[in-house]
Amino acid sequence: MDWPQQPHMWDRMADFLRHLNDFAGQRPKAVLVISGHWIEDEFSVTTNPAPPLIYDYHGFPPHTYELKYPAPGDPALAQRVRDLLGEAGMATRADAQRGFDHGVFIPFKLIYPDADIPVVQLSLKTGLDPAEHLRAGKALQVLREEGVLIVGSGMSFHNMRGFTPAFTEASKRFDDWLAETVAAPDPKVREQLLVEWDKAPDARQSQPHPDHLLPLMVAAGAGGEDHGRKIYEDQVMNVVVSAHAFG
Repeated sequence: MDWPQQPHMWDRMADFLRHLNDFAGQRPKAVLVISGHWIEDEFSVTTNPAPPLIYDYHGFPPHTYELKYPAPGDPALAQRVRDLLGEAGMATRADAQRGFDHGVFIPFKLIYPDADIPVVQLSLKTGLDPAEHLRAGKALQVLREEGVLIVGSGMSFHNMRGFTPAFTEASKRFDDWLAETVAAPDPKVREQLLVEWDKAPDARQSQPHPDHLLPLMVAAGAGGEDHGRKIYEDQVMNVVVSAHAFG
């Protein structure tokens, strides 16, 4: 699709990303990112100590294919992720070749522009079962106590044909539901609502294919007993988008 040319369209989101570490509370020793742009038959983890970039977009200006983000990988963290998932009964795979897709390097160029914090990427799993991704997050919860920032990189609205005024109200209704769900005081209630996300108002209008919603499930699982909250909201390309944090 052709993106609308609106000056400063992404300014508020860029400013939010530049200050994301304020919500994290402290500088992490490493980052684990779950991106909506990587799906495998098994949960897969990047193990490359010097990951390249994957320019997985098309039709953008030439300079966007020359972007750099030389953050190191962390093979030890990648193995720790595999061990934790394995202990929870989940099969995993190491990927020594894959680099960072744009769901990682675009936001992190703003979040940690010095590229001096190790980053490991975790895939989604084929089938996109929300309960399975919540369970994966629960298995990884202990990483937070070990100084690892867990980030779900997706989009609260992701209908490639829906970035029009006709979808503004639908996006708002789904986003309101999402904010209320994430903030549910009982984690068990939050989890059940997220498992049944497709029953939410305008769910399939907002997420026809939930690859960009599932990173939130992993983050919510890793949130454990911590309360969730909306930390960012904007209207971009006619629809409401938001970000959420736990703890």
